[in-house]
Amino acid sequence: MISFGQRLRAALDDHGALCVGIDPHASLLTAWGLEPSAAGAREFGLRVVEASAGRVGVVKPQVAFFEQYGSRGFAALEDVLQAARAADLLVVADAKRGDIGTTMAGYADAWLRPGSPLEADAVTLSPYLGPDSLRASLRMAIAHGKGAFVLAATSNPEAALVQQALVDDDSADVRGRLAARVAHDVGELNMGLPGALGSIGVVIGATVDRAAFGLTDIVIAGMPVLAPGFGAQGADPADLPRLFGYGASNVIANESRSILSVGPAGLAARIEERAALYRGSARG
Repeated sequence: MISFGQRLRAALDDHGALCVGIDPHASLLTAWGLEPSAAGAREFGLRVVEASAGRVGVVKPQVAFFEQYGSRGFAALEDVLQAARAADLLVVADAKRGDIGTTMAGYADAWLRPGSPLEADAVTLSPYLGPDSLRASLRMAIAHGKGAFVLAATSNPEAALVQQALVDDDSADVRGRLAARVAHDVGELNMGLPGALGSIGVVIGATVDRAAFGLTDIVIAGMPVLAPGFGAQGADPADLPRLFGYGASNVIANESRSILSVGPAGLAARIEERAALYRGSARG
């Protein structure tokens, strides 16, 4: 079985770092001439998938913008997920789930079990009920050739109080920032997997100072990094090597508004334009 990390490595090598966010904000739906409804979100998502196919390797649907429409929204999301995977795009479901015990197992089944209506290639997870609460789900992901991105250093300022907290755990011989502890704990699950890139990664905002979170090049070595914050939020493709050092080639750089705001007519051209900037940054 080919691991998620191997598939992601191939996608990054073939298409570059750009990941297109599928974020059907109500304002964007209106700007696109679509109703702010489940049907509008479905049409929006399918158009983004069509424009992304062959131009990038990864898309990231924001689950909340579908979930807000209830059961019809989830049905719309199912169609978008299936269309994206059928188009040979890797799909990261941005669900940010996190819980304990059988509840977490239910979330993992929903997003990562092959054949599930909501099946994605990877999902975002929150570790702040304790990183160990995710361990069984992360092992399940690996067993099915899936991946996960665990929140480590997010770009919202209010998160720093928790994510930069100091950890002094004699039992685990770990000292430092909580975000680094999270990366250390989940990254251990990549040991022994095939390929140079692991299947379990972390989320690090491109607009944060990762050193302040203890996320050094050594800590994130060999891990995929999902990095929101490029484009409209301020980070530039040319910044990728500076921001992520030796791990820059393992970064998925997410852009949403900077691409989606051009509207459906210019979408494919904007995706190609932005993707080329990341490929140029990697060569530079």
